[in-house]
Amino acid sequence: MIAAIVDDPYSFGMIAAANGISDIYAMGGKPITAMNIVGFPSETMDISVLSLILQGALAKLNEAGIILVGGHSIRNDEVKFGLSVTGTIHPDRIVTKGGAKVGDRLIMTKPIGTGILTTALKAEMLPADVLKKLVAQMTRLNDKACDAMLEIGANACTDVTGFALIGHACEMAEASGTSIEIDSKKVPMIPEALQFAHMGLIPEGMYANWEYRAPMVNTGPIDEDTMSVLYDPQTSGGLLICVPEEKTAAMLAKLHEKGVNEAAVMGKVIESSPAGKIIVI
Repeated sequence: MIAAIVDDPYSFGMIAAANGISDIYAMGGKPITAMNIVGFPSETMDISVLSLILQGALAKLNEAGIILVGGHSIRNDEVKFGLSVTGTIHPDRIVTKGGAKVGDRLIMTKPIGTGILTTALKAEMLPADVLKKLVAQMTRLNDKACDAMLEIGANACTDVTGFALIGHACEMAEASGTSIEIDSKKVPMIPEALQFAHMGLIPEGMYANWEYRAPMVNTGPIDEDTMSVLYDPQTSGGLLICVPEEKTAAMLAKLHEKGVNEAAVMGKVIESSPAGKIIVI
């Protein structure tokens, strides 16, 4: 479940649905059914808000071809909404985050920085045109990226959400017994995220991510604003796809062909560091 991150309840419902479905796509699966999970302050907020949230989620489920089979709700002090999603996949075709191999290249399919931008929104400092682009990104399903991954073939994948790009890359490296090198200059980032990070509009989760993963990370001469974006918790983020080097160009071309236009190669898998460091930036 996620707390409301935008003021428009219909958009929030779509974002939450896209976020909930993403785990299935990250494993190469096909989402089939979903159940709503709701926390709602029914005594202080009009029920029409919840109706719009559910309508937005349903629109996104319909787009994904998913059947809504019910849900659960509780009274809560703030609005929270998510989905429990079930999918199918052949057991021999599951894509996990533990299959990365030395020499593989890493492709990120959506720009990062959504946590910083939603923090700016809460501070009423996010321009309307930037908000529009942000909502469009967070409501975009990862289905096309998943299709490209299955068509070309990938060794590992994870979706990038609350643990940030660095956190999820760490998980991939740990599960694979490798290290990962990220080129911070090639990571797709929402341009305004760097600007707001410089202004100090940082979500609390960024500090938690940084504190937890910093001991595992070697960094070069990188500015603090860039590091803030790399540790920024994402909502409905993209896929981090690990692909054999010889398939990299084909994967990138297939992603772009399917409309995943911001996908970019931003790192590679290297031998596990003897010092125990997971990420080299």
